[in-house]
Amino acid sequence: MSQSKLHVKKGDTVLVLAGKDKGKRGKVLRVVPDKNRVMVEGINLVKKHQKPNQKTMQGGIIEQEALIHASNVMLVCPRCNTPSRTGHTILETGQGVRKCLNCGETLG
Repeated sequence: MSQSKLHVKKGDTVLVLAGKDKGKRGKVLRVVPDKNRVMVEGINLVKKHQKPNQKTMQGGIIEQEALIHASNVMLVCPRCNTPSRTGHTILETGQGVRKCLNCGETLG
């Protein structure tokens, strides 16, 4: 399967556009480019039934984040603090970077 690039990276702050957590903001914890999915902190919490084992002596029902589709999140620009689309530009050094299309800030 070919690696597809996503508009968000690990550590970005994003706004959820669709689903049960619509309107919430969170930090991207994990990116799965092969499946076009991301894991966002505090978003799409699901309950998991956990058996006791060597690592976790206490069993029970735990809540954890699940993956959501990358098209359902939008990057929040750290400078203008608004959800914005991203563009790509090439610096003088030849390095390609993302940029905010609202304020023009480069996003590393």
